[in-house]
Amino acid sequence: MGKIYCICGKSSTGKDTIYKRILSDESLSLNNIVTCTTRPIREGEVDGREYRFITDEQAVKLEADGKVIELRAYNTVHGIWKYMTVDDGNIDLANKDYLIIGTLESYVKCRSYFGTENILPIYIEVDDGVRLERALEREKKQDNPKYEEMCRRFLADAKDFSNEKLEEAGIKDKFINNSLEECVEEIMEYIRNN
Repeated sequence: MGKIYCICGKSSTGKDTIYKRILSDESLSLNNIVTCTTRPIREGEVDGREYRFITDEQAVKLEADGKVIELRAYNTVHGIWKYMTVDDGNIDLANKDYLIIGTLESYVKCRSYFGTENILPIYIEVDDGVRLERALEREKKQDNPKYEEMCRRFLADAKDFSNEKLEEAGIKDKFINNSLEECVEEIMEYIRNN
């Protein structure tokens, strides 16, 4: 039986970079599950790689068709942005292992959908000061920086990833991303051992 490894953590902890590095390691034979979002695409992102960028109408249709595993809607300073994991019929846990990026909430909902034995969390942690610096540097590079949204997300992370919520979700192992190389190697070893 295959496994789904779910990378989660606060914003600007390096989840996307870690995800790409781990997914590109052919020795792990991981397949990706690309989630959908209605938020605008950022500079440097590619549709179908980081996310499937969809319209609100497409999101409503996926919900109506019963294909949504989990959905989160955030009331941002730019309007409501939806993020969702979709069962498009391409997830074959009988024969394959997968890697996905999500929030704590999406991990819990996917665990309910796929079963506790089939999904394992990979929680990434970084000092809050470092995260804030990273977030600011990333936002500065955007054509239209969204600083208010960056701040809203940073503050929301404190509640979304509180120690109580981590405990409720059964998150025990944490991977500290002070050194990208060491963090990636530690996660790859974790995957190999499972």
